[in-house]
Amino acid sequence: MSASPLAALPLRSLLFHFIDMELFSYSEGAVLAEDMASSHMLIVFKSGSGHLYTGEQGCLFTPESSFLLSPSTSYQFESSEDSKIEFYRICFHVFHVENGIAQPFVKPLFADRQELRTYPLVHWTDLINQLNIGQTSRDDKEAHRQQMHFQTVIAFLLEHNLKFEPAASSAQTVEHTIAYMEMNFQDNITVRQLAQMAHVPAWQYTSIFKELTGKKPLDYLTELRINRAKEWLVHTENPLREIAERVGFADEYYFSRRFRLMTGYSPRQYAISMSQNILVKDWIGHEVRIPSQPSRVLYCGESVGDMKMLDIPLVGDQMFCKDTPISEEEATRLSPDLIIFDHSDEKLYAKISQIAPTLTYNSRGSLDARLMMLGEWFGKKKEAQQWLLRHNSSTSFMWQQLREFVGPEETASVFVFHRGKRLFVMGNIGLSSILYHPKGFRPAGKTQEVIRSGRPYKEITARTIHHYAGDRVFMILPESPESRGAMEELMSSALWRNLPAVKNGYSYLLNEQDWNYEDAATREKLLSLLPELLIQTS
Repeated sequence: MSASPLAALPLRSLLFHFIDMELFSYSEGAVLAEDMASSHMLIVFKSGSGHLYTGEQGCLFTPESSFLLSPSTSYQFESSEDSKIEFYRICFHVFHVENGIAQPFVKPLFADRQELRTYPLVHWTDLINQLNIGQTSRDDKEAHRQQMHFQTVIAFLLEHNLKFEPAASSAQTVEHTIAYMEMNFQDNITVRQLAQMAHVPAWQYTSIFKELTGKKPLDYLTELRINRAKEWLVHTENPLREIAERVGFADEYYFSRRFRLMTGYSPRQYAISMSQNILVKDWIGHEVRIPSQPSRVLYCGESVGDMKMLDIPLVGDQMFCKDTPISEEEATRLSPDLIIFDHSDEKLYAKISQIAPTLTYNSRGSLDARLMMLGEWFGKKKEAQQWLLRHNSSTSFMWQQLREFVGPEETASVFVFHRGKRLFVMGNIGLSSILYHPKGFRPAGKTQEVIRSGRPYKEITARTIHHYAGDRVFMILPESPESRGAMEELMSSALWRNLPAVKNGYSYLLNEQDWNYEDAATREKLLSLLPELLIQTS
């Protein structure tokens, strides 16, 4: 048995002291620069979604997400779709008392967790709101009240995020019953039985279950049964009565009614429809039935060159992206038999997938992974492999030919202004993905951290650009007039002119459309554009 985290955390000798609490609000398009925790810091999100990056780690956040950072941890938010972000920042000190002497304790409190467990959310939200009351007061009694209430907040976190033995939190025991349901869905299962297994009252069990899954227990059970029934309907010709019994329905007719309510098909209609399709898994993990030979594919994203390289039959000439979001009316008018959707927004996915079978696609993933996924979906795996072999061979040959113009340890950086006046350093996407070839340039300075963390880009400020700039700097010329104006302002400043690469004549201004897309067609084009650029300026 592995040691409990309590063994590594001297809990009985730790003291927690509340410093302050502040509500931060960032509007859409605000600069989300990197910052550093000066003490232990609890972050509780009120609104917005995206990624929280700490060093080389990234974690998704949504409203009600909570994270705990230890002192000197660098952190940065990346907003999904530039949504408004609101969060509480709660700062506090931790002291380790030994032999009557208190010393600062700066180690992580929950080293095995990124996002904290905070169930039930209603209780957690109430604790945070109570802590915030009286925040502007200078009254000693109110400050003492806050200090005492903060101890309750810490006790809640310790109880829910440390593995106390043998007792487990209510949320953990409910999670165990969910696993039980998934293994025994065909049995006669009741909420009362599940609540008894979790050792919580039935009313509390249902509340915790819904917070964990978003569904009531019996609705979740029905969905498990229907999903398993779909597999039987597609892969067997067994009678409906037998399939219903196998998945836990005692009544064939009730099974058929529930099946139609959930899918819009009768069981047999579903089986016939699925026989003409194939089951594939998309980027997010949805398992989707798609036509075995789609002829009208609508691509919603910015990497249309991937599709064209594999001769995928596209319909429509509009390129949908963040700046020109997909129109449901236009998509419906085009009558696609398959939609490929370059997005992770589940709400938008739910709407678009009503038009036609829809697969999510990650244009920020590696070129190899993207083309192989397309090959799997469209029965073009061999063509994808052959194209990648040719492209990789051509890329290696290009860098071999450039060896006399590019030093073996020479570094490079790519910058772009986007989303208004916001400045980004590129990581493993766009032009950078070909520059940082094993035989090409090395990422410079703190750009290495961006690469190691797997981030496609990182927002920075002009005053920190020198931490990311390499021996050569590539500035992407944006299409947006506002972004272009911000770029021109930086490039005329001393911050830019004093960069060694700029002083040495190794700065490049490149058109965004020609140089900074990630699709296969652009990558192919760069094999000729890049040598011309580097040979002319070396």
